[in-house]
Amino acid sequence: MRIGIVLLPQDRWPEARRRWLRAEEYGFDHAWTYDHLSWRSLVDEPWFATVPLLAAAAAVTERIRLGTWVASPNFRHPVPFAKDLMGLDDISGGRLIAGIGAGGTGFDAEVLGPGPSPAVRADRYAEFVDLLDRLLTSPVTDVSGEHWSAHGARMIPGCVQRPRVPFALAANGPRALRLAARKGDGWVTYGPSVDGDGGAAAQEEWWQGLERLSCRFDDALTEVGRTGAVDRYLNLDGAPLYSLGSLALLHEGIERAAALGFTDVVVHWPRADGIYGGDPGVLEEVAASLPAWQAIVPQERPAA
Repeated sequence: MRIGIVLLPQDRWPEARRRWLRAEEYGFDHAWTYDHLSWRSLVDEPWFATVPLLAAAAAVTERIRLGTWVASPNFRHPVPFAKDLMGLDDISGGRLIAGIGAGGTGFDAEVLGPGPSPAVRADRYAEFVDLLDRLLTSPVTDVSGEHWSAHGARMIPGCVQRPRVPFALAANGPRALRLAARKGDGWVTYGPSVDGDGGAAAQEEWWQGLERLSCRFDDALTEVGRTGAVDRYLNLDGAPLYSLGSLALLHEGIERAAALGFTDVVVHWPRADGIYGGDPGVLEEVAASLPAWQAIVPQERPAA
């Protein structure tokens, strides 16, 4: 089991640098930051740009994989974003993972104008991923699409990782699951939406829904004829209870994720208060437990 951590882009670089280095020292397998312009309850708090932050983190770390959690078409165009990914992959020495999603609603979803309908959003997501894939695997790309075009778009010298940086595609709905099955090197999920007070009953409902969702991804793999292993990334903080609320809760989450076939879990660095608010001391305990948890073997899913 690989274990990653999200560092929200809220700190000025001297403090952020310390945390990214600490994430590597702790032994996390991958570290991520959100690709938003602002976010939910933190909309009026400090919030820095994603690509410069990942470039700086790549320059000061050596081992840990780095990624976007997750980028979307809400304010990204495939051509300049492909350049960004190629550059980040180069600076990191081939440690980049491109986490990508359809983009939802929220404080930054309409900064560039009114957002699309859910159906159009799904269409746009598929076109975004397909064009990004083509851009990152071709020195020159010419495409005229419904949502984006690329005319003589050059990506030279290409990515350090071949044929391109890996795509971890976020998906919960049927169309997005098929896209992740078709084009993803990994599948990302936050799990199902659950109503409730955030207690134990809601937590259990979330795990039951997640099991059904995992089966639907298996079905999507079969539908597109995909064979072979696909990495599966679970955001444990999609659950009603914050994963770093206690060491025991995180341990349970990792074991249950492994039983459902997830190869990777992702948690959030504890904040002082509010969303993902938690005790920094738990993070120290987590770091001490990482080697044992990383030895947990995910259950194999049925062959597609």
